[in-house]
Amino acid sequence: MSEPSDPRVGPAIRARRRALGLTIVQLAERSHLSHPFVSQVERGRANPSLDSLDRIARALGTSQVELMSGTALPSTQQATGTFGGAEARLLTSGDTRFTVIDVQSDSTELGAYHRHPEDEFVTVLAGQVLIDLGSGRQDVVTAGGSLYYAGGTPHRWTSADGAPFRLIVVKERTAGAPSGGTGREDAR
Repeated sequence: MSEPSDPRVGPAIRARRRALGLTIVQLAERSHLSHPFVSQVERGRANPSLDSLDRIARALGTSQVELMSGTALPSTQQATGTFGGAEARLLTSGDTRFTVIDVQSDSTELGAYHRHPEDEFVTVLAGQVLIDLGSGRQDVVTAGGSLYYAGGTPHRWTSADGAPFRLIVVKERTAGAPSGGTGREDAR
């Protein structure tokens, strides 16, 4: 992903921060960045590196890709980055009612659970994906299969057999969620 240069990234960060009730100082502390730098990013006066944007996204409980989902990317440019420990490409941009993300990985590490208020639909395009929905529920979803889970459901995924997989994630945007943000509670 090239460094974010859309002037709406800063306002998306600010809207997400405010929606979570965080101050700039709290966001800076959580992202291990200086609060003057975070302030400049929010005001569009500094362009964060990919590492800085990733730190900010994690501190806000979202991903780089989702922070950029509210930006108006040209149709020839799609945001890419990490999502759930995998490589991801955002397929939607702007103020949409949902976010569509193309995810590819061969990771066999489940990692931490993610939990957010939005409903999510996952369809597997290739490979086999182990989707863990907490409370002992694990599903292996193969190519052509799909799974829906309601907002608030803890979830994480990984390759079921160590081979590469590809899936499409469709996330709703909840009412009142700022463009470019998702109202997440935990880091993705």
